[in-house]
Amino acid sequence: MNDMFWTPPIRKTLRPHQSKAIELIRQSLGKGFKRIVCQAATGFGKTLTAANIIEGALAKGNRVIFTAPAVSLINQTVEAFENEGIEDIGVMQASHPRTNPAAQVQVCSVQTLARRDIPEAALVIVDECHLRAKVIEQLMKERDDIFFIGLSATPWAKGMGLLWQDMVTPCTILDLIEAGYLSEFRAFAPDIPDMTGVPVSKGDYTEAGAAEVMAGSALMASVVDTWLEKGENRPTLLFGASCAHAQQLHEAFQRAGVATAYVDAYTDVVERQLIERRFRDGEIKIACSVRTLTTGVDWPVSCIIDAAPTKSKMLHVQKIGRGLRVNKGTEDLLILDHAGNSLRLGLVTDIAQFTLDTTKPGEKQKAEGKEKLPKECANCAALHVGLTCPFCGHERKPVAGVETVDGELIELTPKKAKEPTKEEKQAFYSRALWMADTRGYKSGWAANLYKGKFNVWPRCLHDGRLEPDQAFLNYEKSRRIAYAKRKGAN
Repeated sequence: MNDMFWTPPIRKTLRPHQSKAIELIRQSLGKGFKRIVCQAATGFGKTLTAANIIEGALAKGNRVIFTAPAVSLINQTVEAFENEGIEDIGVMQASHPRTNPAAQVQVCSVQTLARRDIPEAALVIVDECHLRAKVIEQLMKERDDIFFIGLSATPWAKGMGLLWQDMVTPCTILDLIEAGYLSEFRAFAPDIPDMTGVPVSKGDYTEAGAAEVMAGSALMASVVDTWLEKGENRPTLLFGASCAHAQQLHEAFQRAGVATAYVDAYTDVVERQLIERRFRDGEIKIACSVRTLTTGVDWPVSCIIDAAPTKSKMLHVQKIGRGLRVNKGTEDLLILDHAGNSLRLGLVTDIAQFTLDTTKPGEKQKAEGKEKLPKECANCAALHVGLTCPFCGHERKPVAGVETVDGELIELTPKKAKEPTKEEKQAFYSRALWMADTRGYKSGWAANLYKGKFNVWPRCLHDGRLEPDQAFLNYEKSRRIAYAKRKGAN
C-alpha cells in the first residue's frame, strides 16, 4: 500500500530538490511511517511537489484532502493545483461556489474542516503543518488508516514529534540560494530595541509589550528614514509589532510621500486582491501588516522591514522568507531589521532543525545549541558571521585577551553583496547634478551628496545631467531629514 502515491503523470519537470523530497517521503513510507513532515524551505515549490503526490494518489483511485491554514489561501491553492493539471477539485469552505463533495480532491480550510463531517480520503496533505490545527491532530489519533504528509518551511513547533512520526529535509535555505532558486540577501540592523523586562507569553514577547517598545517616536522615525536612505524604492513588506503599530507606520510612510497600504486579518478578499495588484504594478511600495502576510504570500518583494521583535525562530524565518524569492530587476533581498531579530536569533541561513520536537505538554523545551550570531561590520555596517566582511572585505581584528561575544549589531548575508558599478555611480552623480541645477544649489552640493553615498569623491565621471528616479529622490530626502535633525539637536 505504500506505493499508492508514486505513479503520477508528471506534467512539469521537477527540480532536483523536489524529486529528492518525493523520494525521501517514499523511503519514509517504506519504513512504515504514516505521518511524515517534509521540511520545505520558502521557494521550494511546494505546490508542484504536492500536485505530483496528489496525482500519484488519484492514479491509484484514492481520494485526497489538502488543508490550508487560512480561508484567504483557498482560492490561491485551487488555482495553483488547476495550473498543475488537477481538475477534479472540490472546496470545503463556507458556501464556496466550488463546493463539490463528490470531487476526488478536497481543498479545505482547517477552520471549516473542524466544523464539518470529514470526507473520506486515503491521504491528507497538511500545508503549514507547524501551525498545529486541533482537527488534524484529532484525525491523526482516530484514523490509523490515513496517510498524512505535512509541509512546512519551519516544522519546529513544540511537541510536533508526539504526533508526526518522521521528518525529511531535501534541502536548506542556503542550498536553494546557492542553486539560484532563492535570492541572496543583505541585512542591516539600524536599531537594537531594549527588550529587557518586556513580558513573555507562550515563549514570545507579548504583542502589547513589544508594540510599546517599538512605538517610540525615535524608532518610528528611524524606520521611515532608513527606508528612504537605504530602501532603493524597492517593493517592501513591513511587519509591525501590533495592528496599531503597523497602522502608525503605514501613516508615517504616507506622510513621507511613500505609497503604502495596510493589511490585517479583517482586510476582505477583494481589498486584499486590489492591494496585491497595486503592489505588483508598483503603485504601492510598502505593504504593512503584523502576521497576515507571513504565510501564503508570493508577491514580488525585494525588501523586508522587520519592526516586530520576536523570540520565535519560526516566525523570524517565515517573515524573511517572504522576500527570498528571486524577482526580475531586484535579484537580491534587502533586510532592514529594526527589531534586532537577526542579532538575537541569527541569519535565516544559519537557523536549522532536522528533528521533530518531542517535548511533552507541561515540560520545558530543551535549550537549543546557539547558532553563530552575526556582528556589524565596522566599515560598512553590514551584518556578517566570521572575521572578514563578505561585502567590503574589512577584517575584524579580535582584541588580545578579550573574548568576543555574539549578539551585537550585524549585517546578514550568505554571499558577497554586489558592488555598485561605475554606470550606477555615474547615474547617481548625474541625477545629483540635475537636482543641483534645478534647485540652484552651489556646484559642490552634488559632489558632497555623492561622497555621502559612496564614501569617495566623484572622480573620472562626466558632468552630464539625468532626471532623478524615485530611489534617488527618496535617498536625497532622507539626507535632508537627517540634516534637519542634526541642526535641530544643535
